[in-house]
Formats: sequence, C-alpha cells, structure tokens
Amino acid sequence: MNTPRTIDVPGEAKGQRLDQFLVQFLAAQLDVVSRSRMQMLIDQGDVLVNGVCEKASTKLRGGERITITGEPHPTPLKATAENIPLDVVYEDADLAVVNKPAGMMVHAGAGDSDDARSRGTLVNALLYRFQKLSSTGGDLRPGIVHRLDKNTSGLIVVAKNDRAHAALGEMFASRKMKKTYIALVQGTVERERGTITAGVSRDPLRRTRMTTQPSENARSAVSHYEVIRRLATRFGKFTLVRVRIETGRTHQIRVHMASIGHPVVGDTLYGGAGQSTDQVAAQAPRSKAARRKAEPERLRLGRNFLHAARLEFTHPTTGKAVELESVLPGDLADFLALLEGGAKK
Repeated sequence: MNTPRTIDVPGEAKGQRLDQFLVQFLAAQLDVVSRSRMQMLIDQGDVLVNGVCEKASTKLRGGERITITGEPHPTPLKATAENIPLDVVYEDADLAVVNKPAGMMVHAGAGDSDDARSRGTLVNALLYRFQKLSSTGGDLRPGIVHRLDKNTSGLIVVAKNDRAHAALGEMFASRKMKKTYIALVQGTVERERGTITAGVSRDPLRRTRMTTQPSENARSAVSHYEVIRRLATRFGKFTLVRVRIETGRTHQIRVHMASIGHPVVGDTLYGGAGQSTDQVAAQAPRSKAARRKAEPERLRLGRNFLHAARLEFTHPTTGKAVELESVLPGDLADFLALLEGGAKK
C-alpha cells in the first residue's frame, strides 16, 4: 500500500467491528488480511475513519469513509534458544543433520502474535542444542541452509559455521546435494519412473499456493519419481513413490505430483483428500436405518504424506561421502499399514 487507500463502508456493514470489516473486505485484494496485522495498522495510526483514528473494536454505522495510509511494521524477530527435543542423526564440528518432525516450522514466520511467530521452531531447538550456528542466514535463520515444509518430516542439514554454510549452499545451488523423499500419492501412477520439469511460480490468485502454469516468474524445477509399490485398497487406489529432487523450490514435490494428476495424500492445498473413506462399505446397498447406524470407516492422516528420507553429499571439510537415511515416522507408517490392511483381495 504505497498510496492511501480509501474504502466507503456499505450500509450492510453496520454493527461490524472495524478490524473485522477490514479483514473481510481486503481479504481478496491485499496480503495484509489477518486481524493481528490489521490491529498493527490501527495501532500505528494508519487507519482513519472519517479522518479520525479509531480503535479496532469500534462498531461501524455504515456510510463512513475509511482511509488506510500505511503498511504494517511488525517488530523484527530474532530467534532465541528453546529447550525442544531434537533427533540428531549426524553431528560434527561443521554441521549437523536433524530428523525434523512434522508440525514444526523450520524458522519463524507469520503468526497471530510475536510469540507464535518466534517460538517452537527448529531454529529455537537448534540454538538450545548447539548454541552457536552459522550467521549467514541472519538472526532469524541461523544455520539454516535449506528448508522443509512445516508438515513435511525428515532430514535437514544445518551449518554450524559460515564456511560450512557457504560450501553446503554451493552444493544445493550446483545440485550436488542429493535429496530423496518418500511420498504416498493418490491414484495409480502408471509409469514405473518419470521426470517432471515444469517450472514453479507463485499462484497469482491464491498466494499460499505454487503453480506449474506457465509464467515469466517461474523458476526451473526438476523432480524424478520412481514407483515403490501400488496399492488397490477398499479406501481407494494409491501409489507409494520415491522422489529425488534436483532443485528445492517451494512445495516442489507437492505441486509437481499434483500437476500429473497424483496429489500427495493429505495435501488438501493441492487437491489431495483430507480423509480416505471405505468405498466398499460406502457403496454397499443398505437401508437408511443401517446407514445411520454404521458409517463407513474413514482414515485421516492430518498432514501430508511426505518424508525427506535420504541425504547424500560430500562433506565440506573432509571430502568424504555422507549418506544418511530416515525411516518413515510412526504416523506415516501406521497410516500405510492401515491402507495395506484394507487391500482388496
């Protein structure tokens, strides 16, 4: 918002809180849509109602003119040490490799409050465990050479000093860091193996998504997939695949697999189902009373079935090959077992 923005409040907004109205009105037009960010604008004095600064809780009457004169300026975040258990699978003086659990953000990001944005991340845990990390990523991302999505589990390499960070960063840039993931995707992948080379860019309509639609802003992305096994179950058809990525674009595997019609199980952002229903039971002829009494079994995973299972690279100091693996975590292994237990005979 480089220039003031003026909004005429419609009559039907009468009785709404100022912040609620602005969040709803601007949701489809601006990036600043959370109530906390809108509260920030109001507190900064950048929201005027008929030329006067008002509280976020001010009830609108309809017919007012709202002027937004600035942008939110959140307090700069700085990562702090936090005692959070870590699964360290490799460590030496230069680097460490950690098995990140699903649900943990790598570093601070947008949240409802400063505390929510800066606590509970992998960086917080790393600072407590190792105390000193590379400074290349700045105060917010010390030691972080690459990232995993919040709901993706698995191996992530961390630099303890700037020299190791630079060397590891060059490996990623030159595609010498080999990263392999295990994913369960929906449907039957017919080809035993394949390569997806579609460029990836931010979706212009839904900013939380990436897209493979042609765009001048698209960045090259290469994913190689290989079928591990195919599952035909009473919950539907699925394929367990191994995916090696040459590049590390945001949501790369998720958007690439969705682009060929096989979204990652649990990935509702890209068309994956949030739950899998027993199709056999659902389609069986039953009376209305029987249907009310016993609903078909449903399996829910609660996150994307995507796991960073293997890292291969040359150690930046010793020159020796480092090869590390991480088995499927319990939630993914259990979900897979439940599906396989429902395999069609």
